[in-house]
Amino acid sequence: MSLDAPAVRKACASAEISTYRHLCRTEAEQFSAALEDGAAITVGCTQEAPRFSELAGERDAPLDYVNVRETAGWSTEGAQAGPKMAALFAAAAEPTPDFPLINLSSEGVILVYGRDESAIETGKLLADQLDVTVLLSKPGPLTPESVTVFPVVKGTIRNAAGHLGAFELTVDDYAQPRPSSRDTLVFEPARDGAVSRCDLVLDLSGGTPLFPAHDLRDGYLRADPKDPAAILRAVLKARDLVGSFDKPRYINFTADLCAHSRSNITGCHRCLDLCPTGAITPDGDHVIINAEVCAGCGQCAAVCPTGAASYALPPADALIHKLRAMLIAYHQAGGTDAILLLHDGEHGTPLIEALARHGDGLPANVIPLAVNEVTQVGLEAIAAAFAYGASHLRFLLRAQPRHETGGLSKTIALAATILGGLGLSGERVSAIETDDPDALGATLRGLTAAPAVRQPATFRTVGRKRDVLRFALRELHRVAPEPVDVIALPEGAPFGTLNVKIDGCTLCLSCVSACPTGALSDDPERPILRFAEDACVQCGLCQATCPEKVIELVPQIDFRAATARARTIKEEEPALCIRCHKPFGVKSTIDKVAAKLEGRHWMYPNSNKRVDAIRMCADCRVIAMSEEGFDPFVGVAERPAPRTTDDYLREREQNAKN
Repeated sequence: MSLDAPAVRKACASAEISTYRHLCRTEAEQFSAALEDGAAITVGCTQEAPRFSELAGERDAPLDYVNVRETAGWSTEGAQAGPKMAALFAAAAEPTPDFPLINLSSEGVILVYGRDESAIETGKLLADQLDVTVLLSKPGPLTPESVTVFPVVKGTIRNAAGHLGAFELTVDDYAQPRPSSRDTLVFEPARDGAVSRCDLVLDLSGGTPLFPAHDLRDGYLRADPKDPAAILRAVLKARDLVGSFDKPRYINFTADLCAHSRSNITGCHRCLDLCPTGAITPDGDHVIINAEVCAGCGQCAAVCPTGAASYALPPADALIHKLRAMLIAYHQAGGTDAILLLHDGEHGTPLIEALARHGDGLPANVIPLAVNEVTQVGLEAIAAAFAYGASHLRFLLRAQPRHETGGLSKTIALAATILGGLGLSGERVSAIETDDPDALGATLRGLTAAPAVRQPATFRTVGRKRDVLRFALRELHRVAPEPVDVIALPEGAPFGTLNVKIDGCTLCLSCVSACPTGALSDDPERPILRFAEDACVQCGLCQATCPEKVIELVPQIDFRAATARARTIKEEEPALCIRCHKPFGVKSTIDKVAAKLEGRHWMYPNSNKRVDAIRMCADCRVIAMSEEGFDPFVGVAERPAPRTTDDYLREREQNAKN
């Protein structure tokens, strides 16, 4: 492959750029000499990374690797890929923050769940290394083993919960075999509701998986009972799942920011609708995320409107920093019409490498960036990418995704609406769903050139996800070809305003109490309802809480909202207590209540003194009623005393004497 060192030097001016032919072999001494300088080193090769790491040994300065061969050099357009190489080196130089870990521990207790002898034979393959129990669902005739090496019981799993090291299964029709079974295994009387706890589950039942998105459940292995090769792979994997394992804590969750519910009224439920593994469940006014079950798809973080759920591998701002470094370097090296290709390592990386080795390779203007999960990418990263000067953005997905990708589809639709409204028309952002490297190359080469922003932004973002999102959108609006102030958005968007039917609003302010972000506010001195659009996340709690049902959500993005003051939705004169002159309510409401009760309720006859109590504050109302000597029970016949057991016994004794 050809190496465009001048293009890389132009973009990475502060770095020393050197090119070699066989750095891992005949020129290895030059690599060793570079190590002695103690500077940070980035090697443009991943194939020989183990060898370079061995040569480097223990060193304090960073040693990073980037694949410029399969992603840039091995291509029919490799000679023009200098700007892309510069982008890849610039991204590699961006530090990746540490992420938290959780520990999962397995002692090797495994339940093999099947229907016939194949489950028992599988148990024999595992028995020398694991603590095996075989559970057979509605088995046919079985020949008893001459020696019981591990338990074989019958039962059908009704419910399954847990994860690697902590599974809990509820089993119906559970029964143990009789030791006296002769030619056929005979079971004891069955019972329902038995509970089994184990570290691993190997499912050979061939039925419905025990868990949603079962491929993502750590410790749950599943194989077709008719496929010996699949069973063998599952057995080998199960043998390795003994010991202590570190798993990333994919999501950082801040409960105080969650807008799920208030006062038992549900508001935002975006994450609950999207989680493929069921790791997210309601927990009072917020949700709770089971880190042991979470598979890291990141859809909850991508759609969370408040930033309560944020991705940690890496955080949103760290991903944007990489996008910034890539696109700035790409343009400084002379690149144009940049197409960002976001992919994962398990599916996307092999596909790109296959295209490079056996096809035409990636086009020179396609810049790949690997992320942990494509579905983790939110609107903030898309907005930042186009603000930095990208022309297109494509997400590379499997032809048959391992879990539902509806969250990503909604994010793409939302981004497309905003981009189109700002003059970046056409299909600027979309997904490519394929397992065929040639189809991937054909799709990327078929993209027509589209103008990007005239003057790419260079901002850096730091902070919570919601703040990063707001800033990225403002910067995109600033550099957009056709900036407009307001863009209507699809339903479910995390931005918007409210339509309030003023005539029906009584200023009860229940919406203010329910609002989790402070978008709705009041004034302690007077009846007033204010709304700050920049803080609204369209959770719907105000709409669900309003007793008059006069609030309507209007999804939109108003780029002026960030600097606008909170607008007054409704304001009225306060009702002043006619006795102490303290404000205690809304004047129009008090007038309506008085008009409805005066002369129409037995407690409020046509008497000015009695009706005046309605126009008093709570303290003065008690004083006035006390001074008046008002007794609501005057004229009401006295209720007879309740009869007790003693009364009945007394009557019985009296009747006996008579």
